[in-house]
Amino acid sequence: MERTFVMIKPDGVGRGLVGLILQRFEQRGIKLVALKMQQLTRAMAEKHYAEHVGKPFFEELVGFVTSGPTVQMVLEGKDVVAQVRKMNGATNCLNAEVGSIRGDFGLSNQKNIIHASDAPETAEREIALYFAPEELVDYTLRFE
Repeated sequence: MERTFVMIKPDGVGRGLVGLILQRFEQRGIKLVALKMQQLTRAMAEKHYAEHVGKPFFEELVGFVTSGPTVQMVLEGKDVVAQVRKMNGATNCLNAEVGSIRGDFGLSNQKNIIHASDAPETAEREIALYFAPEELVDYTLRFE
């Protein structure tokens, strides 16, 4: 099974959307294998967004993601990277479909509620950045 990393950003946490977002993933049958809440330091945000260093929006991005608490999670399922990205919707909320997380809750290109890994390789890097191997819980989902 594939795993992906998801982070609910400060706007999602601040607006009380964590439960609704997590519920959408669980209702789809995607398995939650790790979950934590923290306020990111600048150093952690810079590691997370390392591929954007030097871009014009980098400082604003780091400033936003460190502005309040975030929730990190690891999800598992068949083609979960693609599933979660589709559920999240387009990065710019104005282009996100109604019914997607960003389409329903996002306010702008930056205040777009949620981050998810864009590829299995990215997921591996991001999961390792936020979670130690022993924090990932292996169990069987029950659909009885």
